[in-house]
This record gives sequence, structure tokens and C-alpha cells, in this order.
Amino acid sequence: MGRGGTFLQMFNMGVRRNQLVQMFNMGERMNPITSVQHLVEEELYFKCSTWGRGILAQELSFPSDDLPGETFIPPSYLRHLETLGDTYIPANYVKWLESAGARVVPIRIKEPLEYYQKLFNSINGVLFPGGGVDILTSEFAKAAKIIYKLSLEANDKGDYFPLWGTCQGFELLTALTTGQNLLASADAENLPLPLDFSKGYRHSRLFADVPKDIHNILSTQNVTPNFHQFTLTPTNYSKSADLKQFYRVLSTNKDRKGLEFISTFEAYKYPIYGIQWHPEKNNYAWNPQYNVDHTADGIKVSQYFAEFFVSEARKSSHQFPSMEEEIDALIDNFNPIFSKNHMFLENYYFNYTNTYLYYN
Repeated sequence: MGRGGTFLQMFNMGVRRNQLVQMFNMGERMNPITSVQHLVEEELYFKCSTWGRGILAQELSFPSDDLPGETFIPPSYLRHLETLGDTYIPANYVKWLESAGARVVPIRIKEPLEYYQKLFNSINGVLFPGGGVDILTSEFAKAAKIIYKLSLEANDKGDYFPLWGTCQGFELLTALTTGQNLLASADAENLPLPLDFSKGYRHSRLFADVPKDIHNILSTQNVTPNFHQFTLTPTNYSKSADLKQFYRVLSTNKDRKGLEFISTFEAYKYPIYGIQWHPEKNNYAWNPQYNVDHTADGIKVSQYFAEFFVSEARKSSHQFPSMEEEIDALIDNFNPIFSKNHMFLENYYFNYTNTYLYYN
């Protein structure tokens, strides 16, 4: 996917005459056809380099339903996952971003600062996914803190760089902004809901141009899948000056016990977005135990948010130094593992203990 449209740029691109002369003067060192192809690929890359979206990996964990925030020894049918890697990225998020035209780069945890700095300057946005790790002390949270700081610094300098948090990623954003865990327990596992839009939501970037049909679906149908045990309440939001000054609340909802929670927000000043629910599940989560809307309306909603975030990433000018480095960084270099008994169904697994020296 290229800046301004890959195909448009492809057909507008030409090879300069002096470069052709240089290639044909190489004699036996390079086949002319190969030379032209190589030049075209290089020209195409620098004119049409892809929008790379990073997804941050996290430690493999098994949240406990009985003890929220704690983990348990996994049952035998899940224990084999530990042999596949110590970190993972759910494939649903990868597919969700790719459905809007992005290419995905996995971001590893427990890497040196130089790794995150170089990768940050090569990609166009970062998604913090859902999961079950500690939002303050985990390696996931530590890596996210570096990325969050880099994003704020870049945006303050006019270097547009969006962040997106889904479920745990939403909760993580609140911790990154305040340095605290301000979440309350909630009963919102496997709970699809319509959004209760907040006053002034139309003044947001996220909903300013939402199509009428998408707005009607969001406000009247159970198309936002919730899968969380913790949440940010309006009360805790109001008590935090940091949160009130940083985020505009766009929607709220209530859990099964009537507890009101914030379900969507965005930063006032920065292109940072958080949703407590899971739009990607409408498209890609087919666990029969899930209560997820897979209708055409549910898919429309999911696609709207994917396309919004990717459109935000198009505003970033970051790119990899070369095509080779971009290709090496893509998640396409890894194979997702399908596990029929696991809640995410399909994951990418990584070992952060393996040597990974992209930053060199």
C-alpha cells in the first residue's frame, strides 16, 4: 500500500534516462532486464513505501476468572502454548489492520531503547492490543511506556504519529498517562453492547465524520464486544486531573451489574485513541462461546474503526531506510499458530530471549 495509492504511484513512475544508460553500460555485471526491475522496485519503494503499523507483543499469560489480575497454571490443553514462545500477538489484530490496507510489524518487548527508537522512526503508528498482563509492571507496559513517550515527543514537534489501544490497550493508555492503575473491577466479559455516546462526541476526530448508518448501528445494536474484567469509571476519570486534561470521553456503557464505564476516548491534543471493546472480533473471532455480532452491520462497524486508524497512520511520514529492512521487519516473516481450544484461536508467537538486532 503506497502513499497516495500504490497503483496510482506505480503507473505514474518512470525510469530516468541517465539511470538506464548506466545500467546498460554495466556489461556482464548485471542483466539489463534485472537492472530495470531492480531500479523500478527501488523507485517504487521510496515513492510508495507501505504504511507500517506496529503491534506490541506481550507476555504469554493466562488470566484467571476467579482472581482477576492473577494468573493460574494453565490446563493441559493450553499448556502446550508455552512451548511456542514466551510472547504473542493475537492474529485478529493483524488481520484487522491489514483489512484496511496496512502492513504489520511486530514490536518485541524487553529490547534496548535503541531498538524502539529505530523502529519508531520506521513505522507509522502503534496498536496496543488486548490481553491479560499488568499495565504497570509487565514488560509489555515497560515497552509501551517508551513508545508512548516517543509518540508524545514526535507529535509535539509536528511529527504525526498515532497510537491505538484496544481493551487492555485502552487500560494501558490510562496508566501511561497517569502513572497509576485507576481501574475498577467490572462484569463485562463476553458482553456485546451499543455505545452510549457522550456529550460533544461529534467534535471528536473519531466520530466527526462517522457515516449516518454506522452511527445508527453503533447507537442501537449490540455490535461492540466487551471482554474485560477491569475498567475506567467516569468517577475515577473525573478524580484524575491528568486524565481529564488529556482525554475526551466519547462514549460510556454499563456492565451487567449496572456499573458505568468509559468505553471510548481520544486525546485532545494527540492522535491517541482508546476503546474498551473489541472491533476486530466482529470480523475475526469465531469462538463458538463468544457472543459477537458477525452480521453485515457488525462488520461495517469493525471496518470503520480499522480504516480510521489506518487513515491516521497515513499522516505519518516515517518509513524504513530500505525495502530490505522493511521486508525483514514485517510479521509476514512469521507463521500464526491455530489453536482450536485457545480463546484467541490464532496467535503469532515469539521468544523475546532470542537475539533480535534490528536496531543495529
